Amino acid sequence: MTNKDTMNYHGTTILAVRHKGKAAVAGDGQVTLDVNVVKHHAKKVRRIYNDKIIVGFAGATADALNLSERLEEKLERYNGNLTRSAVELARDWRTDKYLRRLEAVMVAVDENSMYLISGNGDVIEPDDGFVAVGSGGVAAQAAARALIDFTDLDAGAIVREAMKIAASICIYTNGIITVEEMG
Repeated sequence: MTNKDTMNYHGTTILAVRHKGKAAVAGDGQVTLDVNVVKHHAKKVRRIYNDKIIVGFAGATADALNLSERLEEKLERYNGNLTRSAVELARDWRTDKYLRRLEAVMVAVDENSMYLISGNGDVIEPDDGFVAVGSGGVAAQAAARALIDFTDLDAGAIVREAMKIAASICIYTNGIITVEEMG
């Protein structure tokens, strides 16, 4: 059994929604090490690039912060073009010997675009204007789908309510939610 096998980090749900001309990204605050909650108020959603881009991440915190910084460097290089920056980050992440070892998934949102970015080289733009990652991602995404289809809530309210639902189902997700909105 390796150290990696005995030190399993869990505890993240990230949800991004674009609805009614606005976007919102939410993340829970729980970090779990094996079967123990080690942090309740982690901030996994933040603004970068002069507050024009919102990112949320799931996975190892140090890895995710490293990727966030690298995305911001790409945004600087490509004048805030999120699409080009996301593609270049994913390319680097997949091909760089050091970056390949990073264990995280990122969601990035600007005024026009929303992407899930992974170390497999994925840059996925969701069809329906919402995406979720992490341990409670399926529950959060299902709740967001229902709230979009059957309520008049805006994007911020949808992510808050969907995250509450995910927290009530997923043991690795808590109800301490950080939300960033734009638009």
